[in-house]
Amino acid sequence: MPNPLEAIWNNLKISADNTNEPKSPFHVIEVGDCWKYVTMVEEFLRYEEMALNTTTDDEIIEMLTDVVKLCETHIKKISQFMKNEGIPLPDVTSSKPNSESKEIPLGVKLTDNEIANGIAFKVVTCLQACAMGQTSAIRNDIGMMFLGFYLDWSTFGPTLKTLMRKRGWLKVPPYYYPPGSPKL
Repeated sequence: MPNPLEAIWNNLKISADNTNEPKSPFHVIEVGDCWKYVTMVEEFLRYEEMALNTTTDDEIIEMLTDVVKLCETHIKKISQFMKNEGIPLPDVTSSKPNSESKEIPLGVKLTDNEIANGIAFKVVTCLQACAMGQTSAIRNDIGMMFLGFYLDWSTFGPTLKTLMRKRGWLKVPPYYYPPGSPKL
């Protein structure tokens, strides 16, 4: 079975070996993956802004602040990459203004549980998009960029899961016990 660290090392060696070679043009899937990812993370950022306007919980605010920084870093990096390569940036929703949590009606206001589960869903979606972008990439610079994004999300995920488990918000499907298995 292949070792993941060995695969990363091999990828880094290939990137280092190809520094003097001219870059090949993008293929349509690489462009589409970049375009989709920047759009997705921009929309994710809008959700985080709404959540920051909604919650008053210090732990949720800290988690949201961390994920906002992560998203902004990814957006800046991939947007600059796309500009340098001549890929047009997508139109995205503009930033949300700050508002007071107490002024939001209860029927509209997200609960902290909803915020955490929404962030968890978006993290999983970003992980999948990064894996897809990395595996679809032929150019090493694109593959390494998506690998870096994937590792960032993988580092953030356990922090979110710990918070959700602590608060009882982690959604767990029903357990499966095959017929004939010993009762626990």
